[in-house]
Amino acid sequence: MKSSPSARSWIAAGVRHELLTRALPALRHDMAAPVSVIRMALLMLKRQIGAATVDAAACEERVGLIDSQVSELVEAIRSLRDWELATVDDGITRSALVAQCVTLMRSAFDLHGVALETDPSLAPSDDEHLWPAAAALRYLFLGAMGYLHDGADEAGAIRIEADGANALRLTALPREPGASEAVLDAHRAPRALAIDAVALQNLAEDLGYAVALDAASVRLVLVTRT
Repeated sequence: MKSSPSARSWIAAGVRHELLTRALPALRHDMAAPVSVIRMALLMLKRQIGAATVDAAACEERVGLIDSQVSELVEAIRSLRDWELATVDDGITRSALVAQCVTLMRSAFDLHGVALETDPSLAPSDDEHLWPAAAALRYLFLGAMGYLHDGADEAGAIRIEADGANALRLTALPREPGASEAVLDAHRAPRALAIDAVALQNLAEDLGYAVALDAASVRLVLVTRT
């Protein structure tokens, strides 16, 4: 039975929630790292101020460090808006989309022994096209990565490459014979929450994009369907 638009939207919302949950460790790290530096800088500043002779230059250096880390923290907090579908954005290039998502998920995939390989064709360039709806594309790309991570048998790597002028292809590559198994399995979703073909298709349709997939590859088009 074909899903009604409302049912499809609820399924897609659940998939987006799962994808955001998987990205949260990296997002938390981006916010926690500046806080750690600020705390250390404040401790050093407190010691310098309490010294018999105040080193003005050293204090100024600590204040500058704190200021820069506050800016990074503010930027990390503001970046949470990038996950809101209703937000109007300036778009995103294909290379930036891949770089952002790979950075978010590399550690989690590494823990399960799945490497992320980006083809040289996705190196950034000055004349790249900006694709609208960056938030939707981010969810879609993370969904494709999650589908291959959760479903491909014995995947040792996921290769990401450009496919024509307006698409991306992700391919799960088998683990090398004799390669060591992953030590940790904490980041693999429980079976009930795995991103399967139905989940990915519902996500793509709800966002307005087309995906073509099989057991070991996904092709996603960056332009919405007309």
